[in-house]
Amino acid sequence: MSLSNTATITWFFACKVEDVPANGGVCVKYRDEQIALFHFSRRGEWYATQNLCPHRRQMALSRGMIGTQGGEPKVACPFHKKSFSLADGRCLSDDTECSLTTYPVKVEEDRVYIGIVNGSGHAAVMA
Repeated sequence: MSLSNTATITWFFACKVEDVPANGGVCVKYRDEQIALFHFSRRGEWYATQNLCPHRRQMALSRGMIGTQGGEPKVACPFHKKSFSLADGRCLSDDTECSLTTYPVKVEEDRVYIGIVNGSGHAAVMA
């Protein structure tokens, strides 16, 4: 996700750190959206993307396997193994036509927040 200098980010509380498995993901609901939240603990990093896999249109990415490809953090869809960059959402498989929306993540005092550009900041509910 690239942000312009005028874009504002609204942070919403997604969950507690302990709610997300190490080196795994969970699905967080924000309004009508499902967001996949990942704790890549081996790298000490957090990522968030849309939960909808653009390839087969399934809400499944939060259950995907995370790892690296050429040093790039990635998630592989659990159904068809298409891989996407957790950093910027681009497809790392042979299909460059599909990509993911990514969201900024921050952790403060064991609470995980996801940023929505120009959003309203309603609390999320674990799905």
